[in-house]
Amino acid sequence: MNILSTILRLTVCMLIGLQVLTLVSCESKRPKKECPTFEEMQDPTNDTLSDWSNVPAGLQASFISIDDKLPKSVAPEVSINRSASVSGWKGEKVSAQLLLWSAEDIDQVELEFADFDSEGSKLPASVAQARFVRYVMTDEFGPGCGYRKPEDFPASLAADMLDNLACFNMEAKSVRPVWLTIHIPSDAVAGDYKGKLKLYAAGSAVGDFEIALNVVDQVLPEPSEWLYHLDLWQHPSAVARVHNLEVWSDAHFEKMKPLMQMLADAGQKVITTTLNKDPWNNQCYDAYADMIIWTKNKDQNWTFDYTIFDKWVQFMMDLGIDKMINCYSLLTWNNQLHYNDMEKGELVTVELKAQSKEYTELWSVFLKDFTQHLTNKGWLEITNIAMDERAPADMQAALKVLQSAAPELGVSLADNHKSYQDYPWIKDICVGAGNPVAREDIAARREKGLTTTYYVCCSDKFPNMFTFSAPAESVYAAWYAVAADLDGFLRWAYNSWVENPLTDSRFRTWPAGDTYMVYPDARSSIRFERLVEGIQDVEKIRMLRKKYSEENTPESLAKLNQLEEAIGYFNTREPSSDWQDRLNDAKKLLN
Repeated sequence: MNILSTILRLTVCMLIGLQVLTLVSCESKRPKKECPTFEEMQDPTNDTLSDWSNVPAGLQASFISIDDKLPKSVAPEVSINRSASVSGWKGEKVSAQLLLWSAEDIDQVELEFADFDSEGSKLPASVAQARFVRYVMTDEFGPGCGYRKPEDFPASLAADMLDNLACFNMEAKSVRPVWLTIHIPSDAVAGDYKGKLKLYAAGSAVGDFEIALNVVDQVLPEPSEWLYHLDLWQHPSAVARVHNLEVWSDAHFEKMKPLMQMLADAGQKVITTTLNKDPWNNQCYDAYADMIIWTKNKDQNWTFDYTIFDKWVQFMMDLGIDKMINCYSLLTWNNQLHYNDMEKGELVTVELKAQSKEYTELWSVFLKDFTQHLTNKGWLEITNIAMDERAPADMQAALKVLQSAAPELGVSLADNHKSYQDYPWIKDICVGAGNPVAREDIAARREKGLTTTYYVCCSDKFPNMFTFSAPAESVYAAWYAVAADLDGFLRWAYNSWVENPLTDSRFRTWPAGDTYMVYPDARSSIRFERLVEGIQDVEKIRMLRKKYSEENTPESLAKLNQLEEAIGYFNTREPSSDWQDRLNDAKKLLN
């Protein structure tokens, strides 16, 4: 009897112990950790009064479309969807979106991918990335360009920034999107894969989500080989200010590396440089720091220090951005130049009209020296003197000086006066979206190896990339370029950050988000990810056009006609109300 009791007691203890071990192992899947981050701005809308009483307890989650951008403080009314399907070519980057929401505080939210499996093949979990989407303050288009006070326009929070956080603490009665990115390897085996995404809260697993990945048997080239001419202007000084670094210091360049690598990985073709004083008269929050130091010596001769210019250009080239160097500007927005006057012992600022004799003399000296320097560096053939939205009379005067002093240099022009018609030889023309270029002009320029692109800015309501814009507008922008037969796209600001770019995207002059596409510390955005998505579409279109034309069979030509018909719809900046559906249908043709 005593022996039997002992055995029973031991058995019970072992079972209890087994249960305890099982519970401990389940609860200890994720170690407890802190999830520090910055605070977003308070939601200024009446959405904070929304009713969350019908939301079940605990963390809620569902896949939603990447076209959706939901408010932070409204309980979402979505059908619960625990599976997502994405499709892409080998070498392509594809996206999905998981929405999280909760009526109560939820600490330590984390996500973990499993491997993607198909019959006879596997893609490692490392090809996928989950980033918490952050809300920034935005406004509305309003009049477009022009001075604005924050209180003059309705403010709201917009989901945009993709944060590089391992975990996140959710506040009660809030929504938190998660942006999912899958980089399909170029050597992946085509086929259908299944993967899992596990969601954790406070260390415990709270749900599994399925991702079906279709890898199409086509290969997208590396971004360095893309032909789409992308030109997003870089602003190094903004990086130095936001991170409190000495401009042009080694620490400054090190901080810029991942930020500019993101740009290279988007297929950027152009290095933005400056020739003298801030060419845009400090239109941004930060003035552009000098890259070339001009010095007038006591003997009245001139010397030019290219140390920073060379370091910046080589830095960008080493990252893979090496197709074009655009130098701003022969025409500054306030007609000013500055230089070190050694006789006076001070920095002198002069204002010179493009039609003046002094302008011709000063710029001629520099341009001749600059041309020799570029020749020595081996950069002359890819360098352009760049102008931005300058009046036709000033353009005529400046180009006369350039052709006289340095005819070997190319010219780049962001044009809102249709000046390209007067200068069909200009190497790089970018025309405002409101002034479309005739197809015959584009074709004639392309035959000469000249580039023709378009740009959007504060004056363009659609398609644009403000923080309040529909995410798919970034994709539409690329399809518009293809439909209009343009070579690519320019946007004036990659990272011209406002005072507090992480939380408030509004600016004193233009609609919110106009001044930057990405965030400090190489944080991407929904807008930037969708911009790259559109560029990938353009490259796929280019390859399919070539493939179907070369095959030249009834079947391939029928596919080509179907594709061209779909593309034709996007040759407008005033699309129909169903433009997002039309875009998604057109994208399906590419796969």
